[in-house]
Amino acid sequence: MRPFRIRLALIMMVLIGVSVIVAGYTMGRVFKTTHIDALEQTMVREINLLKATFPFHDASNPTSVETRKYYSDRAVELDRLTDSRVTFINKDGIVIGDSESDPAMMDNHLNREEIRTAVEGTFGRSIRYSKTLGQHMLYVALPVNSEHSDMIEMPSGKFDGYIRLSMSLQAVDQGLQRGWVIMFAALGLLFLIVAFVSYRVARSLTSPIEHITKVAHQITKLDYDARVNVTRKDEIGQLGLAINGMADSLQSQLQTIRDNEALLQSVLANMTGGIVMIDAAQSIALVNREAERMLGIEAAKLTGKPYTELKRHYELTHTIEESVANQVRMHEEVSVFNPEERLIRLDGVPMSGESGEYRGMIFLLQDVTAIRRLESMRSEFVANVSHELKTPVAAVKGFAETLLSGGVQDKETERSFLQIIYDEGDRLNRLIGDILDLSKIESKRAALECSPVHVHSFFDMVMGTLSKVAEKKQIRLEMNVPEELYIEADEDKMKQIFINLLSNGISYTPEGGRVRLQVKMDQMSGEEQVIFSVSDTGIGIPKKDLPRIFERFYRVDKGRSRNSGGTGLGLSIVKHLVELHRGKLSVESELGMGSTFHVILPLIQEEEM
Repeated sequence: MRPFRIRLALIMMVLIGVSVIVAGYTMGRVFKTTHIDALEQTMVREINLLKATFPFHDASNPTSVETRKYYSDRAVELDRLTDSRVTFINKDGIVIGDSESDPAMMDNHLNREEIRTAVEGTFGRSIRYSKTLGQHMLYVALPVNSEHSDMIEMPSGKFDGYIRLSMSLQAVDQGLQRGWVIMFAALGLLFLIVAFVSYRVARSLTSPIEHITKVAHQITKLDYDARVNVTRKDEIGQLGLAINGMADSLQSQLQTIRDNEALLQSVLANMTGGIVMIDAAQSIALVNREAERMLGIEAAKLTGKPYTELKRHYELTHTIEESVANQVRMHEEVSVFNPEERLIRLDGVPMSGESGEYRGMIFLLQDVTAIRRLESMRSEFVANVSHELKTPVAAVKGFAETLLSGGVQDKETERSFLQIIYDEGDRLNRLIGDILDLSKIESKRAALECSPVHVHSFFDMVMGTLSKVAEKKQIRLEMNVPEELYIEADEDKMKQIFINLLSNGISYTPEGGRVRLQVKMDQMSGEEQVIFSVSDTGIGIPKKDLPRIFERFYRVDKGRSRNSGGTGLGLSIVKHLVELHRGKLSVESELGMGSTFHVILPLIQEEEM
């Protein structure tokens, strides 16, 4: 911007300088022309005065010595009086007298410009360089005929020719030179003044423009807080106000864009479904965080690349390829492996611009693995419930029909049939009760009613309840519980947990075996916890079945489970009740060696917020 300021000042100086020079040159020309015109008029008046008063001598013989001497002497006298060179020329152009040169040595002057242009009543003039004098001269000639003179009669001879006066223009040139010197001196001074004024004017014009330009550059570099300090009310001030208004508008719009972008990014990042956007060039334009997790990819590495980069998910890539090719809505379920198999619901929608042109496809990915598993579990649960209910109902119905038909006459047989009906009814009642309990627990309708529980007394009561069952199978019940230990828990639900675990231990332990309960404190994790371990010396659980034993109606040995009187829901109920207490449940087992169930419960239950 500074060179522009200097250029502007120089341009102003040049314009003013050229104007002054042109004006000075014009004035000089006018001065010279006016001065020469004044000299001409003066010389014409002097010639007219001579024409009227000069004592002319007979000049009929222009080459005679007497004639030339007379006119030359008179010319010298007139030269002293008029301070001009005086020349007498006859009508044939012969010089008969001159105040500065010998007429005999001078050329014929008939073709001189001032002689040729001098006619009766009008003077002739010319300006030319005199080789004799070595300077520019002004020549003025006037025709003179002494015989036809209108002036007062004086004694004179016959003269018919021209009187010419010439004057050096050196004085005029010197005056003009002095004028040029004065003009250039004034011009130099004017230049200094103009330079100062021009720089000040240029600075007053360019400084705010520099400031505005600097602010504009800052805005282009995304510094939208930059503003012009407006101190003027002219067009430049209005420009500054316009720049500030533009910056305010840009800042407001950018903030709106940033807010919308942050909101969009937050929505995309926190969506429970994955988003994959394919642009019109079939490149990946967007992948959100959930899609990265589902597919095991990194958005930074794939954005801008062809969607075929997802080739490791063949089924997904193939489905996307068909959708992009057809550019229509689609709904499919595909399997992906990352590393385990996932079932993904893929919904594709074509995108279009305001004018309807195709902009690409956007795909919504939803992991429906858990949903499909739950649907499968629900179907399996319904089938299991139906099967479990059908067995005792069929038994009750069969034995009741036999008794009603009167086919049993033996009292002992009749009693055994009635006992079977009673047992199956009891089993049916327990099954329905367990189903209702599990449904209540899973629907979060079984709220905890916590209170301090003396652990040792609690297990004395539980062991007493199960002692008769254990005695029938000659199974020893052992427990190792601290005397002074208290825990905050729901006593009824805690009872349900451990009766189920201990009953399972008794049911699956051969006669003469042992079921042991051990309780201890744990403070290693930073939170006070109580670890309950129920171990038996039973048949154990195969390793392949361990991950599923807490599922509803899952049985390792279906025939033996039914014979043991179990409903298949006990461990599932235990799992949900432990989680309701914010605890953990795990199992260790070795086939043929027994099993150990670990229940970890917090010593104190935290209040729900």
